[in-house]
Formats: sequence, structure tokens, C-alpha cells
Amino acid sequence: MLDLVLRISLLIIAVSTILYLYRLIKGPSVPDRVIALDAIGINLIGITAIISVMLRTNAFLEVILLLGILTFIGTVAFAKFLEKGEIIENDRNRHR
Repeated sequence: MLDLVLRISLLIIAVSTILYLYRLIKGPSVPDRVIALDAIGINLIGITAIISVMLRTNAFLEVILLLGILTFIGTVAFAKFLEKGEIIENDRNRHR
């Protein structure tokens, strides 16, 4: 029974990822694309976790943590870019 539930949830998350991929390509605006990219990262974490449970191993826990960190850093970088127009600020321009 658990195997069936895991397979169904994996299918649902995969379909959700495909729909987010459509939103990432189609738009209509840059914030929509950023949210879609963040959601794809979260779905990848979910897919990796489900596969880890299906294979009855904890070998993918480091991968899940790495995906979480990369997704968070990417979201923060995109949010900063959308807010200020640059990701890494130049301190030379402030001292003039």
C-alpha cells in the first residue's frame, strides 16, 4: 500500500514540475518565473525524498540538503536582483 501511495505522489509531483516548467518558460513576468523556479527546486527535493523512501535508504539526505541550500540561495539572489537590479553591490560607487 505504501509503495502505491509513493508512486502516485511521485507522479503528481512530476506532473506539477512539468507545469511549473511551462510557467518558467511562458512567464508572463519575471517574478512569476522566479516563483516557478523556486517551486521546481522544492519539487526536486520532494522527488528525491520519495525516491529515498522507495529505495529504503538515507543516502540521498545530503542531496536533499544541498538542493535546499541551492534553492534558497537562488531565490534570495533573484529576489535581490529584482529589488535592486544587481546581485553583488559595488562599494566603490558609495564612497564617491
